[in-house]
Parts: sequence; structure tokens; C-alpha cells
Amino acid sequence: MVTVGIDFGTLSGRAVVVSVEDGTILGSGVSEYAHAVVTTALPGSGKALPPDWALQHPEDWRQVLREAVPAALAEAGVDPRRVVGIATDFTACTVLPTLSDGTPLAETSAWAHRPHAWPKLWKHHAAQRQADRINALAHERDESWIHLYGGKISAEWQFAKALQVLEEDPEVYAACRRWIEAADWIVWQLCGEETRNTCAAGYKGIFQDGAYPDEEYLTALNPAFGDFARTRLEHPLSQLGTRVGSLTAEAAAWTGLPEGIAVAAGNVDAHVAAPAAQALEDGQMLAIMGTSTCHVVNGRTLSSQIPGICGVVQDGIVNGAYGYEAGQSAVGDIFAWWVEQGLPPEYLAEAEGLGETSHELLSRKAATQPVGAHGLVALDWMNGNRSTLVDHHLSGVIVGLTLSTPPEDVYRCLLEATAFGSRVIVEALEAGGVPVTEFIVSGGLKKNALLMQIYADVLRRPVHLAGSDQGPALGSAIHAAVAAGIYPDVRSAAAVMGRREQGSYQPDPARADVYDSLYAVYRELHDHFGTGPDKLLHRLRRIRDTAAV
Repeated sequence: MVTVGIDFGTLSGRAVVVSVEDGTILGSGVSEYAHAVVTTALPGSGKALPPDWALQHPEDWRQVLREAVPAALAEAGVDPRRVVGIATDFTACTVLPTLSDGTPLAETSAWAHRPHAWPKLWKHHAAQRQADRINALAHERDESWIHLYGGKISAEWQFAKALQVLEEDPEVYAACRRWIEAADWIVWQLCGEETRNTCAAGYKGIFQDGAYPDEEYLTALNPAFGDFARTRLEHPLSQLGTRVGSLTAEAAAWTGLPEGIAVAAGNVDAHVAAPAAQALEDGQMLAIMGTSTCHVVNGRTLSSQIPGICGVVQDGIVNGAYGYEAGQSAVGDIFAWWVEQGLPPEYLAEAEGLGETSHELLSRKAATQPVGAHGLVALDWMNGNRSTLVDHHLSGVIVGLTLSTPPEDVYRCLLEATAFGSRVIVEALEAGGVPVTEFIVSGGLKKNALLMQIYADVLRRPVHLAGSDQGPALGSAIHAAVAAGIYPDVRSAAAVMGRREQGSYQPDPARADVYDSLYAVYRELHDHFGTGPDKLLHRLRRIRDTAAV
């Protein structure tokens, strides 16, 4: 028997066919999103978008079902009748307004020309003003839930984005009948019924202690927002790994899978990767490193003393533990940004001659220098700060540049900056009473040996690697096996189907000593630009936004 797991990422969707007996990936398929990330103009109408917007097209997600799943089945060479279940995961918070039957407003003739009718990708950061008000009012009223999110709700999450829709296009907000995570919307497409999962609701939807924020608080934010949770969010929540329905005839035709197989509850891409890397025990931090990084770790106790975490949710990662989440809004995107600025012709020629990518070339050149030799330190905020400052109006900083600084020096300092950002997160968790006993990496960036060694040295601890290059998709396949009744729970399924490589990178004490000195500089810059009285980076953004009007 086999299951299918589908990981809906930022730029593509990946499907895998997995043996339930041992977790072997038998086949995989990828579907690139035709519209990618919509940042400048709406598809079809060409309507220009303001700064900090990031949207997606729902049809790209359906195309993953039509393209990636059949491709994975073909590569696996298995009879589709052997598939017993399917599960999905999604980037989060990616959220969209729909009609009552799940039809995205973006796909209706009445609303397709309105930007707020479209799904907002996780990296949509234009709701920071609303997030600031959500946070200020929560502290003013001493709402208990705010402390379970490190004191700040992110502009990336459900409530800030919904409030932005209400205040900037109330007609679209009025037309919205359901405000739903893409992680749940895609399950709706598969089984024909609306479902909601505990992970997305807890981490992205402020669902704590059995409830969303109350109507009195929401009305105080905006009188028209009072019934938001009751009318657009509320729905029974499904535990992770549970069967929420059966594959419909329509979805079976899209995917080539048998009608009626088990469909599992939706999940968030980072959290679903934990069982795939066998990172479910207390203290085992999993860093899912790709365009951004999400850090998840289970703890035995509940702590509300950790600044800037993305939330702590009971059973949020696996039943029987408090799941903590933190993250960095850009990691791989930062490295790609630097490469895309345009390397000197001689660098491009060298890479081509050696058959290397630009990333491989810069990593090789950077790896030869002693730690600290470039004289640079950077702040990894090119896409804002997710943890622990939770401020998406912050921006990147590089200090120490000279006329003799070569491209590989900047590249290395950017790699180091992301490691420093992870160290801030680890230290915040441990100071708040949540031990981090292991550091495990999943995602595409684990292939960069220089980056992994930098993390081991900066963190002063071994870096273990997830055994699969398809962590979230494999994690979804594990959840599908549980939903299909093959295993009684996620822990037992992960023990058989998960993969991990122990001690892949070990810290070097001499390099770690130098990194401690560089980290001290990083923290000075971090505190000055991120928490100091003069919000210089905010001022620059306001000037930019005013000039762009």
C-alpha cells in the first residue's frame, strides 16, 4: 500500500508517492505555479499592486493536483488502486476569501478585478498597520491570548490580513462568506466539504483555549469586524492525521487516484515536516530552510514568556505536546536576491566553465576564507523580521563594506546573518524555559554544506539533517497513512516512515569563538535598528511608500 503527500510551496507544488511499509519515496512530481508570486499586477486585469503585496492564483494550486500527482504516480510505476490515502500541506499563512461554497472571490467575474479578492500569500506584508493595532489593543485590554504569540500577532496572519480587507475594500469583505487558509481550501477541493485544521487555526488564526478572540475585542478594533470569527472562521476543527473525508469523483479525475480514498486534515508545511525528520520529541528543533525558515519544537510545558514566537499551541505539531513555532521571513530568498543582482562577467564565466550554479561558485569561494576575514555583518531582514521582533517594516542592513569587498564576501555574510537570526530564536526559547536539545534541518538549503557548517559553528551544536529532500511532502504522506488507518497515530507512523541523518555537521570550537564575537556585533545592530528608540528603518520605509504613491 502507498499514500500520496502533496506540499504546496511558494513557487510550486510537489507530490510524492510513498510506501507505508518503510517511508520510501517511490515517485515524485512537481508543478510550477504559472503565476508564481503576484507582486506587481493582477492577472488578467493588469491592475497595479502597492508595495509589500504578495498574492497567488487558486488555479495554480488545482494544477498541482492535475499535473504533479499523475507525474508522481507515473514515476512510481504503481497501480493507483494501491493508494489508500492522500494528505496535503501548505505555506502559511496563505489565506483567501471565498463564497459559501468555497469558490474563491478571485475567480468570480464580480470581484476578479479587485486585489483584495485574491489569496494573500504568507509573504504579503501590507497589513502591518493592522497588525500593530491588533497588538496594541490586545495589550491594552490584557487579552490572555496575546502572550501565547510572544506578545505580537504578525502581519502575515489571518486577522491582520482580514482587517486590511475590511478597511481597504469593505465591499470585498462583505462579499466574503468564508475566510480560509489555503491549507483547508485545498482539502475542500479534494473531499467536497469544508474542513478546518487545528494547526493553522492555532498558529495563524489566534484560536486558543477553544475560542477565537471575542466579539467585544474585535468590535473595538473596528465595529464592522466584530462578527468576523463567528461568521467567516468558525467551523469544527480536525486534529492532525484524522480522516476528514473521502476523495470526490472530480478530484479523482484530476489526480488519477481512486475515488473514495481517505483525505487527511490539512496542515502547515513546516509543522508537517517534523514527523518526516523524526523530530517529534521534546527539545528536537526542526528548521525547515527554504525561501524562508520556520522553526518548530515541542515542549513539555506551556510557556508564555518567549518574546516574538509565532505561537505555542497544544497538540499543534503532534498530540501530547506543546508545539512552539518561530521563524525568519527570508533565508534562501536573501541568497537568491544577492545572486540576482548580477555577478561580474568573470564570475559567470567561471561558473559556466566549471558547470556550477552561481550559489555553488560563491559558496566555494567563500568557504576558503577564515571566519571574520570579510569584516562584514548583516541583518537578515530583507523581508522583515518574523521572530523575535515580529516587524515586517524592518529591512536589511549590511555593515563593513569597502571598495575591495568581493561578491563572495557579501554572500558569506548573508549566510552568517541567517544563522545569527536562528541563534536569536534558539536563545529566546531557552530563556523562556523551552530547552532546545537538538537542531535538525529540512528543506532545500540543507544541501549547502558551507551554510550547514556555519549554522553548526554559530549555534555551537551539531546540525542533523532530515533524511528526505521532500520533508513536507513526506510528512503529509505520513499523515495520510494515519488517516487511512494504517498506523494508530503520527508518532508511530513517523517511527517507521520518517528519516534522519545524525550528526552531519559538528561545530568547530575555534570558529565558534570568532562567531561569538561577530554575533555580539549582530546583536548590537539588531537591538539598535530593531528595538531602539529611533526606528530608522521605519522612517526609510515611510519615505519609500510616500514616494511610491
